[in-house]
Amino acid sequence: MDRVPVLKIGEILLVSIQIDMEDQVALQLQEDLAERIVATGVHGVIIDISALDIVDSFVGRTLATIASVSRVLDAETVVVGMRPAVAITLVELGLSLPGIRTALNVDLGIAMLAREDEDIDLLGDEDDTDQVADPTP
Repeated sequence: MDRVPVLKIGEILLVSIQIDMEDQVALQLQEDLAERIVATGVHGVIIDISALDIVDSFVGRTLATIASVSRVLDAETVVVGMRPAVAITLVELGLSLPGIRTALNVDLGIAMLAREDEDIDLLGDEDDTDQVADPTP
């Protein structure tokens, strides 16, 4: 069975779905992602579906469940890269995908998560600002 890789980048888990999302793959992703959130303690999950031509009702509901489980585990989920045809199909199927936030691409998804939790350096970057000591005694 195929598995979808889950990559940790800073305080974000990035999931880039590059294979057909059959039901079993979607369920395995749900389990794998929940385990990785707990193991890493991240506060953000980005699921990139830009390679998917279609998303059926089961996969749509599974994405909503993943977002709900992530939220319970203290991680926000953003789905990025949704094609217009996929969005139209989901609406036609009556799936509103509650709890799922969307962004056009990964960069915008990261920015969305960063606005949510400004106290956490989501990418794990060092603070590059130079600190200058106050010369007055």
